[in-house]
Amino acid sequence: MLTNASAILALSGEQAAQGIKISIKGVVTAAEPTWGGRFFIQDSSAGVFVENISKVQPNPGDVLAVSGISYPGGYAPIISKPNWTKMGEAPLPPATPIAIEQLMSGAEDGQRIEISGIIREVQVADNLLQIDLSSGGYRIRVYAPIPPGIDPQKLVGSKVDVKGTPATDFNAPLRRLISVDVYVPFLKDFVIEKAAAIDPFSGPLTLIRHIAQYRAGRSYEDRVHVKGVVLYQRKGKDLFIRDATGGLQIKSSQIQSVAKGDVVEAVGFPAFENFLPVLEDATYKKAPDPRVNESPLSVPTDELLEGMHHSDLITMRGKLLDRLEAQGSSPAVQPDVNTILVLQTSNLMFTAKSETAGPNANLKSIPIGSVIEVSGICFLLSDEVGNIKSFQILLPTSNSVRMISKPSWLTPEHLLITLAIAFLVIIVGMSWVVMVTRRNSALRYLIHERELDQKELQKAHDTLEWRVKERTEQLKFQITAKKEAEVQFKATLTERTRLAKDLHDTIEQTMTGLTLQLNTVRKLFQVDPKTTTHRLELIRNMVRMCRVDLKRSIWDLRSRELEQFDLCKAVSVSANRIADNAGIRVEVETKGNVRPLPEVIEENLLRICQEAVTNAVKHSGAILVKIELEFGNQNIILKVQDNGKGFMPENCAGPNDGHFGLLGMAERAKRLDGQIFIASAPGAGTSIRAELPLLVNEQIEYKESIAD
Repeated sequence: MLTNASAILALSGEQAAQGIKISIKGVVTAAEPTWGGRFFIQDSSAGVFVENISKVQPNPGDVLAVSGISYPGGYAPIISKPNWTKMGEAPLPPATPIAIEQLMSGAEDGQRIEISGIIREVQVADNLLQIDLSSGGYRIRVYAPIPPGIDPQKLVGSKVDVKGTPATDFNAPLRRLISVDVYVPFLKDFVIEKAAAIDPFSGPLTLIRHIAQYRAGRSYEDRVHVKGVVLYQRKGKDLFIRDATGGLQIKSSQIQSVAKGDVVEAVGFPAFENFLPVLEDATYKKAPDPRVNESPLSVPTDELLEGMHHSDLITMRGKLLDRLEAQGSSPAVQPDVNTILVLQTSNLMFTAKSETAGPNANLKSIPIGSVIEVSGICFLLSDEVGNIKSFQILLPTSNSVRMISKPSWLTPEHLLITLAIAFLVIIVGMSWVVMVTRRNSALRYLIHERELDQKELQKAHDTLEWRVKERTEQLKFQITAKKEAEVQFKATLTERTRLAKDLHDTIEQTMTGLTLQLNTVRKLFQVDPKTTTHRLELIRNMVRMCRVDLKRSIWDLRSRELEQFDLCKAVSVSANRIADNAGIRVEVETKGNVRPLPEVIEENLLRICQEAVTNAVKHSGAILVKIELEFGNQNIILKVQDNGKGFMPENCAGPNDGHFGLLGMAERAKRLDGQIFIASAPGAGTSIRAELPLLVNEQIEYKESIAD
């Protein structure tokens, strides 16, 4: 029986396929209506996916008790054939900030994480925001609730912080990661850290040549605003514009049609593709300027090799060496036939590419060897270090190619070349036949030997691969076991330290006082019996207090697991348990933003409350005890008030009389830089007020929650 999520995730695919029984309790972190009942659940160890086929689906924040069996899943092990019961509701587990590289590795599948990035594209699907988020050179898909009163497209360019649960897209037959999506359950988990400009077109214009140049104060979050004349558009994919300084490729999924010569403004994110600037995830609009008739530039190849005229409209002459046809990669978006012409200038080879809906008859009719002139969009091609090595011209239309001269094959030069080639082929062929005849037998022998060696090598490779896989699984299991042991050891050490401190502050101090009083009784027994009687009564009270402290420590050990660090619930249960036998009614009230506090503060507040209620039961004769917990911005206040007979605080019994309750409460508050205030009068009841300051980080978290 597996009882936590981390143990499920530690299973190999073969182990998970055995259908091991599972019983866990956790909080639902992600559950979309379109998932058909499926959801992610996370306990204190990890998060795991539940393959639920029920039509009833839980909501994020539901606390569930889930039982089922293990299953390999499409990527990571999951819980299959579940039965679940809702136990209540609880806040989602804290989100762990992680690096984008860790997220893209797939290791955080199902775990609640936090990540920041820039919104590059927004769509609305299934009543959710479908966001393409850019972070650290990666793009991930984020699904989040739609913020009320906000145009989703106005979010493009905003810097956001999201908390959610990653879900991997995978190749199910191979169980391989493809991509990572993040599901944000609540609107408060989608925080806009820096809003985009209200009107992205209101920013200053940038010249195309300056896009990749140095600019002080430049940030990767900033979008660039450019303006130019349209040279060519591939609808839904990109368009090319030119201004006075050069050309630029603008990638955009926008389907608004623009014609060649239209003046447009575009806003997008600057990026590099093959070491050359490009504008990604852009939006554009027509400008009111009149149309401009842009002509292709006739440029020397030396300027192209220096990196100039990329994405510009140019014209180039060359000799046609070859012609190729290939199927388009995305027929739904692009034309489905690509015709590529291989051309040669005086000192360089380049290509011209035409994208059409079918075979291009005009280009197919051009004879190989013709001299032609092509006009189109220039794409510079670089090597692995960024040096320009060639270029390609994208042909907008079939009329972008003009015949200059056709080849003539009946020239003396071509005839001599043909005869020379034929003679050379004959000589080479004869030499090759002789050489093959001599080496034929040796070659057959070598081939046979190589085949044998290849079989042995393959066998050794298969054996090595099997052993590496087996050893890897062993190491994973050992590492997981070691981590679990470390966690258990730390938990045990923490509880031992707390128990030792509690015993030192209560029973050990009381026993020290008993020792001192017994020594005094021994010395005064023969001298002053009356004083000795008073000392013995004091010792009896101290022994009674020691028993109370010991019982309380034992009760703390048994009830600590039930408290689950819920201070309000723990105060109510503890107070009612103390006052129940005395017939005293207990009322508990909370004020302010109720939230979890550091364990040391919750622990000491609980003990102060227990001591105050115990004093009311023993000494006040009250019939009602009111307990108030006020969660403030910078402190927390505990107030315990009864309607008993009251007393004079300056005349109350203290440590000299064997009563340590008020002293213990004051010492607990003082250790946390807090204070205890006691208000009482005969016949007016008693009020004990404890004020404890919060840590700085708790105050910050409180302010952030108010802002949200």
